[in-house]
Amino acid sequence: MAQGTVQVTHGGSSRWRRRSGEYPTLAAALAVAGDGDVLSIAPGTYRENLVLNHAVTLRGPEGSVGSVRIAPLDGVALTVRASAVVQDLHLEGQDRAAPALLVEEGSPELTDLRVSTRSAAGIEVRGGAARPLVRRCTVENPAGVGIAVLDGGGGVFEECEVVAAGQTGVSVRGGGRPRLERCRIHHASGAGIAVTGEGSGLEALGCEVYEIKGTGVQIAARAAARLTDCAVHRTSADGVTLDTDAVLTLAGCDIHDIPENAVDLRSRSVLTLSRTTVRRFGRNGLSVWDPGTRVDAESCEIHDSTGDYPAVWISDGATASLSSCRVHDVPDAVFVLDRGSRADVVDSDLSQVRNTAVSVSDGATAQVDDCRIREAATGAWFRDHGSGGTLANCTIDAVQTGVIVTKGADPALERCTVSSPSEAGFYVSAGGRGSFQSCRVTGSSGFGFHVIDGCRTTLTRCHTERCARGGYEFAEDGPVADDCTSDESGSRLAAQSAGAGALAAERTGIRTVGAVRGAAAEAAPLPVPAPRGAEGADREPAGAARGSGEVLGQLDALVGLDSVKREVRALTDMIEVGRRRQQAGLKAASVRRHLVFTGSPGTGKTTVARLYGEILASLGVLERGHLVEVSRVDLVGEHIGSTAIRTQEAFDRARGGVLFIDEAYALAPEDSGRDFGREAIDTLVKLMEDHRDAVVVIVAGYTAEMDRFLTVNPGVASRFSRTITFGDYGPEELLRIVEQQAEEHEYRLGEGTAKALLTYFAELPKGPAFGNGRTARQTFESMVERHAGRVAQLSDPGTDELTLLFPEDLPTLPVLPAPC
Repeated sequence: MAQGTVQVTHGGSSRWRRRSGEYPTLAAALAVAGDGDVLSIAPGTYRENLVLNHAVTLRGPEGSVGSVRIAPLDGVALTVRASAVVQDLHLEGQDRAAPALLVEEGSPELTDLRVSTRSAAGIEVRGGAARPLVRRCTVENPAGVGIAVLDGGGGVFEECEVVAAGQTGVSVRGGGRPRLERCRIHHASGAGIAVTGEGSGLEALGCEVYEIKGTGVQIAARAAARLTDCAVHRTSADGVTLDTDAVLTLAGCDIHDIPENAVDLRSRSVLTLSRTTVRRFGRNGLSVWDPGTRVDAESCEIHDSTGDYPAVWISDGATASLSSCRVHDVPDAVFVLDRGSRADVVDSDLSQVRNTAVSVSDGATAQVDDCRIREAATGAWFRDHGSGGTLANCTIDAVQTGVIVTKGADPALERCTVSSPSEAGFYVSAGGRGSFQSCRVTGSSGFGFHVIDGCRTTLTRCHTERCARGGYEFAEDGPVADDCTSDESGSRLAAQSAGAGALAAERTGIRTVGAVRGAAAEAAPLPVPAPRGAEGADREPAGAARGSGEVLGQLDALVGLDSVKREVRALTDMIEVGRRRQQAGLKAASVRRHLVFTGSPGTGKTTVARLYGEILASLGVLERGHLVEVSRVDLVGEHIGSTAIRTQEAFDRARGGVLFIDEAYALAPEDSGRDFGREAIDTLVKLMEDHRDAVVVIVAGYTAEMDRFLTVNPGVASRFSRTITFGDYGPEELLRIVEQQAEEHEYRLGEGTAKALLTYFAELPKGPAFGNGRTARQTFESMVERHAGRVAQLSDPGTDELTLLFPEDLPTLPVLPAPC
């Protein structure tokens, strides 16, 4: 496009100024223009750096944005230093060190501009004297910031759009304070909106921030902002972040489809939310950290988590208040942890919670008043010493357990009702305390109040009715019940300790179990369930156990695994020699028998673990030598506290044998925060130390993942004597497995089949789905199936036809998708 002409219409009051003129360049036109003049620019491309020092009107053809291009080769395309009017222009810049449009002074009106540039900033407002009104402008700047307001600048941006920014969409710093109305910021990198620095502020009304490669909105370093009726969605990082004394108010906003934290704040930041919705987030809906950090939420809704993290996370001394809020369809609702942290939840609904509605741990405090909790695994859980607070006037309905108190936690519960729990209404164990005043349990499928382990719990004027297993289940020592009633007896209990005796227990419907359990334990110990994966080995009488030589012979008969066999034999030799030295009155070297098995699936780890247990039993090291195989799902409970119980139970089933934990690295997933699997690891490490001679523990999984697993707890690596690596099978070993399968099932490999199998296994993709020995067995099964389809067509097949497998019986090689 060629450069056109510029017509200047003079607007002065003097008669001689009321005239027009045409100029070949914008610079020439501006040189003669003064306040009030109108510069009408003809279509064309102008390679000039324009500076407006007067209150002129600079405009292109109306409704034809793009026909006038201001596109200098470097520097600022347009600098405004007066209350000018600029409209219908297309600005381009190429200077990475300068903005395309710079406003330095005045209150100019910038309307219907398109800034398409690769500059430091598309539009920059700089200085306390700059207060532009920017309407319907579009900024595209894949090389830098979309809109920058700094050094005390301000102004109003109405219906503007940042369609692409290589850095932040809208950046406010150095005391800038703009107002955004009905603007859209999308396809930016780093942040959609960033407000940084003391004195910096932003007000946004009806704006939308989306498709951001980074954080949607960032407020930091003593900056402040207010967003009203705004939407933040589809980011690649957090939706909204506050850091270092930042202050933000969200009113009527919608934050959704966020893969990380919807809102994350820390370092004494303060967030106020009202009428705001937070939904479809991958980590926490609200993540609140550090002393002095605070969230106040009123009439808000947090729901539809897409991850496995609590909806509201409060830690490290932070505080959060939820009033008249709804939290639903989440893994956990409110998690408050660490001494000094506090959650205040008032008149709120917590529902459809897969795990725990309110969890309090590590010395934190929760104040929950007039709330409704329903459809959760656990209504409220006070986990450990120093953790406490108050639940008052709350209803808890359709949960597994209403309230759990453990490990020295000491909350106060007043006038709370638990309806229809599938387990206990209130459960206290492991040294938990707590006081329960005027609390009720109705329709429990378990106990109403279940207090064990000698917990010093106080119950006053509590009541239970329609509890399937009983209204009250108490340990012999500890709990005190005062004026409590149950529909089991219709009587009233007056200031009685739970240990006052069986007769009083019958009169009141309160059952004491400590003494009964103690006597029963001596006469009839509880049966141990059959371990999964033991295949009946633990049921053989002691005399039927095989000798170590026989078991080692079976180990040697396994295909491949030469290095594994050497490692196991070396361990066996050390244990055997140590036993003989002890018999001779000599000191025996200490041998840690716990092992780490690493390698791909199908390499025989479980089989070797089972044989190892038998070997140790034959040497007298283990009592039974059976195998109990577990994985994460068997050890990690649905809510806090149940993991330790499950891990203890698995360990107890393996007493006298081998506890084999497959894919053990799943107990400590990467970037897992406070994942419950860590509790399983901690419990396991302690059990291995306390009962080092009772159980051998073998952890197994992929090599790289197991290396990481050994670092998650200082005691993990020290508990295992050595790592044994199971290598992948080669084609010859896979062939040998197929031959063994054929022999076992009375098949034979026909002429050319062995060679075809070698070629098949050599060409078979060895991706993540490759199962080594499992793949070999599946190959044999596929061959048998194809053989059956072929032989079924014969009218009178002979023995050879019924037993011989040929190359045509091989399955086709899987075809991997082409790389993108």
